[in-house]
Amino acid sequence: MRDVEVTRIRVGRQPTGIIDLKKGLAKVDAGYAGGSDEEITEALLACLGRWNYIEPGARGLYGKAFLREYKKWKGEPFEEEDAGYLQVKVLGPGCPSCEKLEQDLMAIAAEMRLPIDLEHVRDPRQIAAYGMMAMPALVIGTEVKAAGRVPASETLKQWLKDAASSK
Repeated sequence: MRDVEVTRIRVGRQPTGIIDLKKGLAKVDAGYAGGSDEEITEALLACLGRWNYIEPGARGLYGKAFLREYKKWKGEPFEEEDAGYLQVKVLGPGCPSCEKLEQDLMAIAAEMRLPIDLEHVRDPRQIAAYGMMAMPALVIGTEVKAAGRVPASETLKQWLKDAASSK
């Protein structure tokens, strides 16, 4: 059995595990860099569809998700889809501070009974798309709330509360 990497992405409103996403992105980039969004989307569906089951009725959702991930991977601007719940991202390579921030956010969201989509972005290209230099960084919704530090729990609670109430 070959080594596979499973990456969690959002397809529509559903977090979905995709096999060998980065491998597929690199393969499509080698053949279609500079192509139109439609050409790249079709190439991604064909390439990633070899390793992942894509229900025919969901091709459009998968295509949008794959194109979004491709643009993130390239460090290009991309349109984030509204998933219907609060989007929270920790940007950082996985250092102890990044891990602490992620754990703090999970604990606070559970304590507040607040449904969030928490993603830890470790890929340097994706981090670069946010223009962040200091790690860890925290993005709530589309707003960068902190960079280079782990905010106090009370501050995190207030930011999550404010973001949830304005959603």
